[in-house]
Amino acid sequence: MSPASRSRGYSLRSALFRRNISEQPSPVSDIELEDRPRSSRRLPQIDGSDDDLPRKKRTDTTIVVSPAEAEFPGGSSGSSRSKLGKGPIALPNYDNWLQRTDRAPGIMEKARTFGNRARKFVMRVQDIPPSKDGRHIDLDPARKERRIDKRTNKPYTSNWIRSTRYNAWNFIPRQLVAQFSKLANFYFLCVSILQMIPGLSTTGQYTTIVPLLFFVTISIAKEGYDDLRRYRLDKAENNREAKVLRGTSPSPRTGSADGASRVSSAESLHWQSVKWQDLHVGDVIRLERDDAAPADLALLHTSGENGIAYVETMALDGETNLKSKQTTSSISKAIELPEDVLTCNAEFVVEDPNQDLYNFEGRVTVDGKTAPLTVNEIIYRGSIMRNTPDALGLIVYSGEECRIRMNANKNPRIKAPSLQTVVNKIVVLVVVFVILLALFNTVAYQIWSSKTEETLWYLSGTSVAFFPNFTSFIIMFNTMIPLSLYVSLEIVKLAQMWFLAGDVDMYDEASDTPCEPRTSTINEELGQISYVFSDKTGTLTDNSMKFRKMSIAGVSWLHDVDLQETRTKKLLHKTRKKGKQPMRKSLRSSKDASTSMQPTTPALEAGENAEAGELGSKWQSSARPGKPQRELLTVDMLRYIQRKPFTIFSKKARIFLLSLALCHTCLPEIQEDGKTQFMASSPDELALVQAAQDMGYLVINRDVRTITLKVVPSGTDAEPITETYDVLDVIEFSSKRKRMSIIVRIPDGRICIFCKGADSIVMQRLKLATLANKKVVEIERRASKRKSLEASYAIARKSEQIERKSSIAGRRSLTLTQAARKSLGIERPSIGRASSGGIGRQSIGGRSLPVRDEVDQWLRERENDFEIQSIGEDTPLHTPRASGLDRLSMAFSEARSSVQMEEVEEMVDENVAADEATVIERCFQHVNEFATEGLRTLLYGYRFLDEDEYNTWKKGYLDATTSLVDRARLIEEAGDVIEQDLELAGATAIEDKLQQGVPEAIDKLRRAKIKMWMLTGDKRETAINIGHSCRLIKDYSTVTVLDHEAGEVSQSIGAAILAINGGTVAHSVVVIDGQTLAQIDEIEGLKLLFFGLAILADSVICCRASPSQKASLVKNIRKRVKKSITLAIGDGANDIAMIQEAHVGIGITGKEGLQAARTSDYSIAQFRFLVKLLLVHGRWNYIRTCKYTVGTFWKELLFYLTQALYQRSVGYTGTSLYESWSLSMFNTLFTSLPVIFMGVFEKDLSASTLLAVPELYTKGQRNGGFNFLIYLGWMFMASAEAMIVYFCMLGLYGQALFTEDNSLFALGSLTFTACVILISAKIQFLETHSKTLTNALAIFCSVGGWFLWNLILTFTYKPAAKVYYVRDAFTSSFGRSGTWWLSLVLVLVSVAVFELGVASARSAFWASDEDVFQALEKDGSVKRRFEEAAAGELQAGWDRKTNRERDQAERVRCVVEGLQRKEEERREGEVKELLRNRGVDGDGGVQREGLGRDGEGERERDPDQMLERGFGRVREDEMGR
Repeated sequence: MSPASRSRGYSLRSALFRRNISEQPSPVSDIELEDRPRSSRRLPQIDGSDDDLPRKKRTDTTIVVSPAEAEFPGGSSGSSRSKLGKGPIALPNYDNWLQRTDRAPGIMEKARTFGNRARKFVMRVQDIPPSKDGRHIDLDPARKERRIDKRTNKPYTSNWIRSTRYNAWNFIPRQLVAQFSKLANFYFLCVSILQMIPGLSTTGQYTTIVPLLFFVTISIAKEGYDDLRRYRLDKAENNREAKVLRGTSPSPRTGSADGASRVSSAESLHWQSVKWQDLHVGDVIRLERDDAAPADLALLHTSGENGIAYVETMALDGETNLKSKQTTSSISKAIELPEDVLTCNAEFVVEDPNQDLYNFEGRVTVDGKTAPLTVNEIIYRGSIMRNTPDALGLIVYSGEECRIRMNANKNPRIKAPSLQTVVNKIVVLVVVFVILLALFNTVAYQIWSSKTEETLWYLSGTSVAFFPNFTSFIIMFNTMIPLSLYVSLEIVKLAQMWFLAGDVDMYDEASDTPCEPRTSTINEELGQISYVFSDKTGTLTDNSMKFRKMSIAGVSWLHDVDLQETRTKKLLHKTRKKGKQPMRKSLRSSKDASTSMQPTTPALEAGENAEAGELGSKWQSSARPGKPQRELLTVDMLRYIQRKPFTIFSKKARIFLLSLALCHTCLPEIQEDGKTQFMASSPDELALVQAAQDMGYLVINRDVRTITLKVVPSGTDAEPITETYDVLDVIEFSSKRKRMSIIVRIPDGRICIFCKGADSIVMQRLKLATLANKKVVEIERRASKRKSLEASYAIARKSEQIERKSSIAGRRSLTLTQAARKSLGIERPSIGRASSGGIGRQSIGGRSLPVRDEVDQWLRERENDFEIQSIGEDTPLHTPRASGLDRLSMAFSEARSSVQMEEVEEMVDENVAADEATVIERCFQHVNEFATEGLRTLLYGYRFLDEDEYNTWKKGYLDATTSLVDRARLIEEAGDVIEQDLELAGATAIEDKLQQGVPEAIDKLRRAKIKMWMLTGDKRETAINIGHSCRLIKDYSTVTVLDHEAGEVSQSIGAAILAINGGTVAHSVVVIDGQTLAQIDEIEGLKLLFFGLAILADSVICCRASPSQKASLVKNIRKRVKKSITLAIGDGANDIAMIQEAHVGIGITGKEGLQAARTSDYSIAQFRFLVKLLLVHGRWNYIRTCKYTVGTFWKELLFYLTQALYQRSVGYTGTSLYESWSLSMFNTLFTSLPVIFMGVFEKDLSASTLLAVPELYTKGQRNGGFNFLIYLGWMFMASAEAMIVYFCMLGLYGQALFTEDNSLFALGSLTFTACVILISAKIQFLETHSKTLTNALAIFCSVGGWFLWNLILTFTYKPAAKVYYVRDAFTSSFGRSGTWWLSLVLVLVSVAVFELGVASARSAFWASDEDVFQALEKDGSVKRRFEEAAAGELQAGWDRKTNRERDQAERVRCVVEGLQRKEEERREGEVKELLRNRGVDGDGGVQREGLGRDGEGERERDPDQMLERGFGRVREDEMGR
């Protein structure tokens, strides 16, 4: 990226480095595998139609904008690809619209700007201006005073970091402001102030302020503990120690340049251990192996091989590849030994601190000679030294100015649930209602007082003024917003946390890690997620590469040595009989296609194929699980080579294996146990070398000039052969070359070059490159046609579903199964009365199907994606394979690990191996298939060189490597000369192993309408490959690659938006890199356009993204997509910023450490656990919280409306219908348990149903559990029921002539009792779907507690009470009255009839998805089908239950066996004793003991009889003695 496009305002960038930046060598990075060649095509538009031009043949399926390669001469020129520009974007209509909508800043924006200025003025915050010429740092270890920052004229910031939010001075003030800025807390504070005024409150003076202060104190203490935890982590990091060089006189040189002398000389210097927080800019630091960099360092010296230091940057960008760092040539010459640092006269000039992790601009001047500084010479804080003995570095940035700290979220926002916003609005509404109700009662009292009170002599002089009366009514009705709503909600959420932590299905046995919730505030937001932002490395992948497939001489081979011999079969919780499989049909419609192309679901495979054993290959593609794996195994290939070593195929196979073992940069290490391990800069290379080792080519030694192999050509049983290859030259890999080569002299004296790299690059350097290009075009055409068909079927299925929804919109009488099939559409179908009778069978087209089969078909349509396989077998689209492939599929029908030798000989066609054209076609077909399976492909080529050719090239290459000008470009050109006319050796496919269950988890999240974004620091090709393997990118997806280097970004975005809105895209994916995103952010119009596309797309992949860019993407979606809840999940320190920025942050306790897990809201061990966390616990928590909230509002309005209705009978004087002590305990003792238990234990649907039907998750996304409409419905019910309760009480008991006791306490007790019973019954029976003992417990405690309370009041109340006659009333007065109890029963029956009538009408005419699936769950066969679909997520819990039962049975069996063993041993001892006595006695000379008078003892001790009965385990030799 050019300096001008950075627009950071640094003169250093704009002046000094403008001419040098274009000459910078490309950063040396590791081998990355490019996507298949089709991904490098650039298509100008999307119109959904097929064009005649070959370049536009894929416009109906894919948009790709990527850098144009050499083979596409029509690409953009280099001058036009440097930047996007800042003028009007390339869409004139859109640009005109932006100009029309652009307006002057509004009042709010001006106020916000003024507020920021005022804050900076008060807090004395000053913006730091950019420096004039960068940051100048001289290399002087002897300097003691701190260097001055010219921007501020103060010393550079220290290396002390701080992530805490508060300090000891501002904690209490800021927390008080934060707590009482919450609407509810402020409301209760105002009420408590009014309540504490003497003479105004009728409910006590401290009943509100005491619980409020307690609740606020707990919240403050919780926030303080969290900040204290952050402080301790900061303190631990600041107190780590590093070795700093203190100036001494240099020691004389020894003249030796080996590594040992370098290390010893480094140790001879004066190194002082200093805490990280005391380091300063300009200090020289020594890093040893596995040390972390304490600050941003400029590399000065390293003792590694070839002067290279390897660092791991996983904490910064999440990449597992080691980065190579090397000093500039001027520094390496000036500092040959560590003590040379003391005498080196160098000055470093670096750019001002910024957030860019992937670019660095600076220069270093040594003895008057200036050289550029790039990211290759800089080690950022957080990097870890690997595979390098030691290194020296100069601190250029410290503390908060380090790159990793610049990307950190310094002030993370305080997270609050979105449901709280709705609750706050309703609280405002209730406050207004309370004020209006109090005002109405106050005015009514004034009217009543003027007409009635003045005429009553006993009320004369008791009139109350307006304001005291108004205040008393506000205090009376203030508990319509109960404080218990927030206190009890905390109890509910703590219980929900306990359920999360105790779920065995989210427990990872390998790492002994359960789900760990760290907050209870946002539990319900787990059920409302709309966007998931995920890291790649360590979150989706398992941080391991495995060599999986290869193509040699036209035959594809599967490498499965690392796979387990047996696959664990699922233990299905419920088994079922096999149903009839759908018949194969022609692909004439999308409906037929959905039947014919769908494989069996994984759960059904486990259940139906359990008795058949393992079928086919042991490996299954995660990207295309339905594709059969028919490759031969590499074990069979080795057997074939050993049996026929001189065939053409065997020779090509050995050349390929030799290229695997030689073409790399790995270093072998012999461990103490004799095993060989490799140090590799890339996990890809490690996988390749280990695969060569598995196949008999082991690298046992490597130095600068030789590579020694241990080869086993005749099998593992034969004696190995050691071969030494002379390494003549190594042409390193670079991100621009995308290949590496090694030139070796093989033992027979010939010179050979081996080259490996991206298939599109190596293909152009083959001897038959023209033929290869032609074959690739044909392969792409066939693949494009297949993917176009898949996309058209997917689009047709969407349109069919929309038509199906519209066709049933007017129908109001459907069977239950029809409702189940249609309920998840746009329209909500209803269930008629006949639905309960429709569970059995329904008629479709004259054909009767059981409910279970209909549900099974409905699930299959959503579980399985379109995957055209049968076409490829029967049509010309099929790619040629080796002969005998049909017999191969028959051979794999048996459960064997490899096929017989005769079958292998039939599979390998030597004639094909000799035909180069066929080999090339099949190889590139295999590469295409490998890529569609999500594997990372490499192509290998080789060529034997003549001595003269090599010597001529060597001279030019030596000149290039020693050049001081344009060295990188000259090396690339020299390499390009020798890397020509290569023979095709073969292709490899490496699997970046995903974590278990990741593709299935993403599929279920997609079905739940959750959009998945992958934000990674890896390269684009790697990210796209992982997107394919985890099914984030489908085979028929439209992939839009936005690249600033290719240009036309705005046109590509506009074309993609038009295509998506036009309905011509089946599945859209946007791929963008960090540099393009940075330039898009600088242009406001283009930024709006990009986020418009990103919101429309199904998935977005952002590669090369810095931590701050990840957080920025999350923030933009959070703010731009209204009512959307975002979730960020990651495992590394580079994911912390986005985890803190999202509504919900999930940390993975993975291999990158626990930094992300510590700062997250919830932590899990595996990505797959996210499915149950969201779809089950998230939805349950959302439903529970919503029902608890609306239930609380309902019961308060029901109860206090009776109080308001009673005011009519007492002249609106504020007399309470209820006794004061009972009134104060209403929420605490009598009605809290029902709503709390509902908020804790409610399960509207079972876990298996929610996992089998992820579409049910959308209820939380559309706020279907709690909104204004639902609130108004509940309030209508509360108002109606309050009137029923009050007027029935008044008519049946209060105004009845035969009432024994119609005192105020009796009337209030009747109403109070009816309300308590009604609240408990409705909440626990009508609104709670899951019925357990907790329902009965809640009702018993609430209702029983109320009656117990009445008994306590009856015996403890003072008899002198004048208003409420409580003493002995419940036992002697109205408690003995049958009229009172009969009135209570009639009141409850009336309300119950009203409730059941409304519920029946709602179910009949406005049935919801929950109603449909609750009814379906009652069918045993349907419930078993749901359990099978959810077996992957619920298996651990079932296994635990099964294991518990099995362990119990095992313990019983062990006890029984122990008793049997003891009995056998006892009887065996008796028999041995008898045999011994028999041998001694002979004919009975010795008198036997124990003979009874009747001879019973003799008969019992007779050995013959005992042996006939089978007692004991007596040996035959003992019998013969």
